[in-house]
Amino acid sequence: MNHLLEAYRLCAAIIAVVAVLIFAALPSAEAQPAGKIHRISFLGLTPGEDTTSMKPLLERLHELGYREGRNMTFEYRSAEGRPERLPHLATEQVGARPDVLIAGFGTLTAQAAKVATTTIPIVFTLVGDPVGAGLVASLGRPGGNATGLSGLTEIGGKQLQLLQELTPGKHMIAVLMNPDTPYTRLALKEINTAADATRTRVQVLEARTADQVPRQFEAAIAAGAGGLLVIPDPLTYSLRRQISDLAAKVRLPAMYPGRDYAEEGGLMSYGVNRRQIYRRAAEYVDRILKGAKPGDLPVEQPTKFELIINLRTAKALGLTIPRSLLVQADEVIE
Repeated sequence: MNHLLEAYRLCAAIIAVVAVLIFAALPSAEAQPAGKIHRISFLGLTPGEDTTSMKPLLERLHELGYREGRNMTFEYRSAEGRPERLPHLATEQVGARPDVLIAGFGTLTAQAAKVATTTIPIVFTLVGDPVGAGLVASLGRPGGNATGLSGLTEIGGKQLQLLQELTPGKHMIAVLMNPDTPYTRLALKEINTAADATRTRVQVLEARTADQVPRQFEAAIAAGAGGLLVIPDPLTYSLRRQISDLAAKVRLPAMYPGRDYAEEGGLMSYGVNRRQIYRRAAEYVDRILKGAKPGDLPVEQPTKFELIINLRTAKALGLTIPRSLLVQADEVIE
């Protein structure tokens, strides 16, 4: 009897060991093949967004666990500065049925995406007036299939104040803008309100195409403008080097809407941190891929702005930057 009991215990032990070995040989949950492949599309208007805006966006997506070829595919299409191409490109991307469609810089890009689909989630970036552009019902409750970030908030008054600190005694400023961009009207209204409060005249310079920009600088000088404000839009952004060169040529102190302009030789910029905007856009994409509805995600407005001063450009223009401006600067390019 004892021999039978010992044999039974031995068999049970052997079976247990075999079971452990078999279980250990099974693939773990982490080793299982990746689940759903998330399809993400990016629609751009300005040239080179794949090497600028998309870099921080993809960087943040990687931090959140998304990897191309493993659990994500990423398609980039660009109109290369030609707005008339946006509707066709947006329709093409919608036809590929992405899980999320990201609209790059500008209101026109987001509008093209919105026209192309009312069901696929859209995350827009750097839209000045999402409600006025018809993209969302309200900032707090967007409704529909679109949400995102309003990067071009009302900062024209602050930009004018900073420019006036640099050019005291000047009572006329020029404003370079593209009248076809929806955000322009909102920005110009705020600039005019701030100018009226300081008895400053505003010379509006309209440019719809690149070839119109040089003539507008000539008009600014002829009118006696003492400074220049540039309203952001895809055209002025893509021409930021040309615009800063023209401002230097006619020795016109200028205020630009973002860091990229100052890094391309612009004298001074005040605006949102675009890198942070696109990192936040990636977080919106992540939330939607995890089940959130875009219509329930409030449109985010920026709360932090940065002042960049290019001392090299100031020196070339023969300008001395007041200490009052230097102490406010987030970064000084020397």
